[in-house]
Amino acid sequence: MSAAMRSRTPDRLCAEAVELAREAAGEAAGPGTVGEHVGAVAEGDRVVTHLFEASEPGYRGWRWAVTVTRASRAKAVTLDETVLVPGPDALLAPEWVPWSERLRPGDMGPGDLLPTEAEDLRLEAGFSGEDAPPPNSVVSEEMQQLAALEEADVTPGAPAAQGAAPATGSIAALAEELGMRRARVLSRYGLHDAADRWDDAFGAKTPMAQAAPGTCASCGFLMPLAGSLRQAFGVCANEYSPADGRVVSLSYGCGAHSEAAVMPKPPRPAEPVLDETVVEPMPLHPDRTGGSVEPDAPAEELGHS
Repeated sequence: MSAAMRSRTPDRLCAEAVELAREAAGEAAGPGTVGEHVGAVAEGDRVVTHLFEASEPGYRGWRWAVTVTRASRAKAVTLDETVLVPGPDALLAPEWVPWSERLRPGDMGPGDLLPTEAEDLRLEAGFSGEDAPPPNSVVSEEMQQLAALEEADVTPGAPAAQGAAPATGSIAALAEELGMRRARVLSRYGLHDAADRWDDAFGAKTPMAQAAPGTCASCGFLMPLAGSLRQAFGVCANEYSPADGRVVSLSYGCGAHSEAAVMPKPPRPAEPVLDETVVEPMPLHPDRTGGSVEPDAPAEELGHS
């Protein structure tokens, strides 16, 4: 009979060592926490594991597994190990998920640090800071030397009196001036991943865009992005829009569209025919110099001639 066939039937002496297994489980679990004997499982030749119910709070469905064995042709049963294992209906913790997969937008708080992997697919090699062109650069070594000579600062004196090679004209200085001196930049995969995420949040398929009177492509509050994303995305600058300050798709839209409801200018009133708002000065005393009678002439007698 093979060893595989013999291992299906528990060894008689090991199977009868229930009290020995219970005492071992009680020492590991504590008094009063080992329940009824569930059964025995043959692990191999003269190796049997006894299972006991665990009555500890928080371990519903778990079992204490005590493995015993005996030597060949020996009658004394000895203890191998005691462990706590889950049963078929045990209460288990959910499957562990790495923090990078559990993190969601908005989970970062002040002081939190979010490290990125060295081989992050969203990033690719940028300018490392070394004074050498990257592998995919079109700048040749001859052009680099020529640029260094043309941009070099001239210092009077003999060649032996010159200092270190000038940094002006180097690739590092040019990258610093253009704002390109970054160790890693966004890869095409990272660009498409961000574009899909933005389109899901503020794209044409959202309920807001479906009911909008127009798209962001024709809205005056849209600030287009630079680069290749300019053809598909922009930033909303309308404080009354639900997407204010967010990256929106050009096919997105909302009720705050600049041309959705243009209020007409109030009509300008016509010039009045009779201006009743002008104040005309009226003299309280007559002007003696403005009439036909001389002021120094004697007054004529009143009456009929």
